[in-house]
Amino acid sequence: MVGKILEKMAKDWFWAGMVLAVALATVFPEFGSIGGAMHAEQVSNWGIFMIFLLHGLALSTEHLRRGMSRWELHLLVQAMTFMVFPILYFPFRALFGGLMPPGLLLGFLYLCALPSTVSSSVAMTAIARGNVPAAIFNATLSSLLGIVLTPSIVELIEGVQGTGGLSFGHAVVNISLMLLLPFVLGQVLRPFFGKLASRHKKFINTFDKLVIVVLVYGTFCDSVKSGLWTHTGLEVLVVTLGGAALLLALALFLSSWVGKRMGMPVEDRITAVFCGSKKTLASGVPMARLIFGANPALGLIVLPIMFYHPLQLFVCSLLASRYARRDEIPASPVGAAMPGVPAVEAVRVRS
Repeated sequence: MVGKILEKMAKDWFWAGMVLAVALATVFPEFGSIGGAMHAEQVSNWGIFMIFLLHGLALSTEHLRRGMSRWELHLLVQAMTFMVFPILYFPFRALFGGLMPPGLLLGFLYLCALPSTVSSSVAMTAIARGNVPAAIFNATLSSLLGIVLTPSIVELIEGVQGTGGLSFGHAVVNISLMLLLPFVLGQVLRPFFGKLASRHKKFINTFDKLVIVVLVYGTFCDSVKSGLWTHTGLEVLVVTLGGAALLLALALFLSSWVGKRMGMPVEDRITAVFCGSKKTLASGVPMARLIFGANPALGLIVLPIMFYHPLQLFVCSLLASRYARRDEIPASPVGAAMPGVPAVEAVRVRS
């Protein structure tokens, strides 16, 4: 199983693209930096806008309505995402703050403040035969709440002003304009273009990944020009990987343990595990540029989510397969997104 997952990840051009983006930024930082020939500011803004416009077009409101009734589950998932993770940051900072540069430590705070992802949370829940409609509702709600809560948490704990970024008010306004506005516009246009978006999900997914790779390239160009690699070394990458693995392990354990203590059915516990432990890369990189502005440490700030994202996919893939083999998990209606459609196919929504 592990070999198959590693082989699949090796064949995915997205991960190769991420590595290539960092390598190119290291060699050619001038081209993609702010004010460079690429015009990274305009490219990034239009790319972010189009991603969330397509998110709005692709997301079915019917899926959201089906999952709204499990309020205990929703409370657990959102509390894990926006309360437990930020609380975990305090002992994390106490233990590892002295081993990390300030920008990387800020990146771990930002990771803890990010909303959940949509597509992988829902897909993993479907594979594990969990409550798919509730997963769609929670992951989408998390993304929308993150527009306000993510910059709020960073401001409350560290202060955006003190990090070289934007003020809290400007951060929320920019995030709303660049993320919420196109998402709402996509929902408004869904009756007219929703079927077209459904037929071209593969293209939308490819476009989504391409924009993220471009954003990563531009982000690291600015950071390399500011001395990212001259002031940090291999030990930073090792510490980042270890920190991301520790936070993921704690989140998986706590979401499962609390779900059991609350007496939730197995399907709901599965949803809590996969939605409560995930963090979004697709929204994380664009939001970082909007929250932290031209902070010279931006490359370090996004480094934890860049490590956390593939790690969560790898670990949660193993967990989903394990859950799916459990005899006590029946194939119930809550584990299917739409009648007559395989669950994994039915839940291919945007992250």
